[in-house]
Amino acid sequence: MSQSRFNHVFLAQRTTLLRTLERMVNNHSTAEDLLQETYLRVTRALSERAIDHLEPFVFQTARNLALDHLRARRIHSRTMVEDVPQEVMHSVAAPASCAEDAAHAEQLLERLNLSLSELSVRQQQIFILSRLHGHSYQQIADELNVSLSTVQKELKLIMSICIGVAERLNGD
Repeated sequence: MSQSRFNHVFLAQRTTLLRTLERMVNNHSTAEDLLQETYLRVTRALSERAIDHLEPFVFQTARNLALDHLRARRIHSRTMVEDVPQEVMHSVAAPASCAEDAAHAEQLLERLNLSLSELSVRQQQIFILSRLHGHSYQQIADELNVSLSTVQKELKLIMSICIGVAERLNGD
């Protein structure tokens, strides 16, 4: 299958592809980005091998990219990045570039560990299930036999403790 055949199929299906992606990701700009990525991925695949059923391959590639995007967005929202001030995110997530940064990171981990060890058993379970195992709030509520509201309130409290530890350390 040639690149010119793919270009013809892509242009003929572009509007349908874009609508499908928009429905999936609920954002026109993101759908456009995913459409461009679809074009690049299929072009790359065509340069590596022959594709017998081009049209379904194009739609499946677009669908997979949209699902990957949604998965990444769900994980991102689970980490509550919106609730954490940017300066705290940068100080915690920044790679250690020197011994001073490494010492700061080690100190932060020690203080976080100490603060988290002072949480109740249920709070520790909620934190571990959410942040380490990636469970949804509903899954945690079901597993621990508590309300969804309880899970949300506990996680908000735990995250505020973590932010407080990071802010105090940055203030030292």
